[in-house]
Amino acid sequence: MNKWLVSVSIVLAFTVTGVQAAGDADAGKTKSATCLACHGPDGNSPNPIWPKLAGQHPSYIIKQVSDFKAGKREDPLMTPMAAPLNDQDIQDLAAYFSGQTQSAGTAAADKVELGEKLYRAGNMETGVAACMACHGPTGIGNPAANFPRISGQHADYLVKTMKDFRDGKRTNDLNKMMQGVVAKMTDKEIEAVAQYVQGLR
Repeated sequence: MNKWLVSVSIVLAFTVTGVQAAGDADAGKTKSATCLACHGPDGNSPNPIWPKLAGQHPSYIIKQVSDFKAGKREDPLMTPMAAPLNDQDIQDLAAYFSGQTQSAGTAAADKVELGEKLYRAGNMETGVAACMACHGPTGIGNPAANFPRISGQHADYLVKTMKDFRDGKRTNDLNKMMQGVVAKMTDKEIEAVAQYVQGLR
């Protein structure tokens, strides 16, 4: 069974790489005109409740936009924006935004200590897993596993995302992994991790 899972993982990794290569960044830049109001011209959103797309893995962008289009993830603003996009549009947009440079964030100093502890070691007493197990020591994520880059992301967006997973408002994570982690987190822990990650480079 384990050999089968490894084989499937390798095939999926190559599949994701193939999808990434299909996007045309120049076409994506042209198509991004409708995205600019929320995500900014270079993928660095001006409103901290909307995510930065700059520097995000193309495979992750493709999955999220496709999930909005398919109704697997819902948002009153994004769902109608994703609806008219075809697969090539989504791949082109992913190629464009992933190639942009993310703006740096800064963490709130009073939350860094707890945030770093949770990010790097989790909370053994309550069973909260370390964030870096999936997102890496620098928060860059793992594109082969479709774990997103979270370093430098807006803290407000991260707080909303984690609470949405915890409260069952968002359920499009792989094998309910995020839902399982944040189910055991307090609001204080979520806010601390979000602030730490916002300043992570």
